[in-house]
Amino acid sequence: MSSLEHGGNLTQATIEYGEPPQGWVDLSTGINPNHYPLPTQTLTHSRIWQRLPEPDRLEPTAAEYYACPHLTPVPGSQAAISLLPALRDRSRVAIAEPEYAEHSRAWQSWGHEIRRITAQQIESGPQADTDWEVLVLSNPNNPTGRLYDPELLVTWHTWLQRNSGWLIVDEAFADCYPEFSLSRQAGKQDRQGLILLRSLGKFFGLAGARVGFLLGPQQIRARLAELLGPWPLSGASRQLGIAALADTAWQQQQRLELGAAADRLAAALDNAGLKVAGKTSLYCWIETGSARQIQKTLAEGGIWVRAFDNPPGLRFGLPGSEADWQRLLSNLPGAFKHSPGAI
Repeated sequence: MSSLEHGGNLTQATIEYGEPPQGWVDLSTGINPNHYPLPTQTLTHSRIWQRLPEPDRLEPTAAEYYACPHLTPVPGSQAAISLLPALRDRSRVAIAEPEYAEHSRAWQSWGHEIRRITAQQIESGPQADTDWEVLVLSNPNNPTGRLYDPELLVTWHTWLQRNSGWLIVDEAFADCYPEFSLSRQAGKQDRQGLILLRSLGKFFGLAGARVGFLLGPQQIRARLAELLGPWPLSGASRQLGIAALADTAWQQQQRLELGAAADRLAAALDNAGLKVAGKTSLYCWIETGSARQIQKTLAEGGIWVRAFDNPPGLRFGLPGSEADWQRLLSNLPGAFKHSPGAI
């Protein structure tokens, strides 16, 4: 299958628009621009690079952070997304749209039947004619920022579980909303088939470390671990994960700072005439039929944002420095002016 478009694709942006004189302000990823500080003394220790990973405290540290002991490390949640479909016989799989496109691609590539559904269908709960066996969604949604009530998702899981179904919740952006996470439910005896995906890529800003976790039933985790093989995470990534997950002071401060930054971004977009239809603490979502034109106009000013075609819209991540904020603010009026019908 052909490659999908993802945020952070600055190489492609440069091919299309050239290298901006001041470099790119990359707002296309939804990743915390101020990542967890790297513990350089640990990561530069030669033992990490000369030996295979050895037993450490990653799993218990993650278990405490997620309030769930039933977890397995994976090399980024993308690895689990790609392999989970291999663990079921051909099934009817409902995927809410819009959604992170790799979910659909993975299930299709393993021969499953995809049912495209809406957020409204999820919020209405199971119906008499609902016949799918797997439900996949992200909470909060990527890219719209929609949050689903945990009790609603538990209702869905209870319904799916009657026929050995699965509820897969991608919680990649859930770190700022722990009260919406189902992590305390995952792996319990009465929650077989509840599968959660977590990652250090977004909130911690460590996408390049490729550290993720699957939370859920032991049988599913064991089968996934068998597919991944030994040492799925490098020793350096494991040490970085331990440090980040244990640093509660940094986490609490980031929740405050990211929330304030997202409010600032939403106000800037609204003031420019780009009405914010949804947001999280890491990005804002704009619904507009002029998404590609606005993306192009901003790119010409060195601002790279993520454009979507179905539904048409834009996702704006957070600027990192004050200089990046000022470049965005100076380019927003021109993007709206040259894109009639943007809202």
